[in-house]
Amino acid sequence: MLSIPSSIRIFVCVVPVDMRRSFDSLAELVRSQMGEEPLSGHLYLFRNKGDTKLKILWWEDGGYALFYKRLEKGRFSLPANVGAGLEINATSLSMLLHGLDEKAIKKQARFQVGAPV
Repeated sequence: MLSIPSSIRIFVCVVPVDMRRSFDSLAELVRSQMGEEPLSGHLYLFRNKGDTKLKILWWEDGGYALFYKRLEKGRFSLPANVGAGLEINATSLSMLLHGLDEKAIKKQARFQVGAPV
């Protein structure tokens, strides 16, 4: 299980990426395609064309870390909120990595401060 502090943001590159790319070329994609700074300490998620592989790039303690997950069967289902923007939350990332389809899950209504009752 991943434990991601709330200060870390998670950005998704919606364009499929060649999974042969490594640290520096993924960092360049973060700058050029996503308009973000890879040295910020945030997580950057990349997927392949078939949605069977994911890579996460993270700058931590003076160096890049790269996490890679390849599915033997099935596909990753990107969270529904990716279409609205390039950022997801830690819950969506966890669901994605565990094979849950967020689009098929119905979220219960909850109270939110400032929202109409």
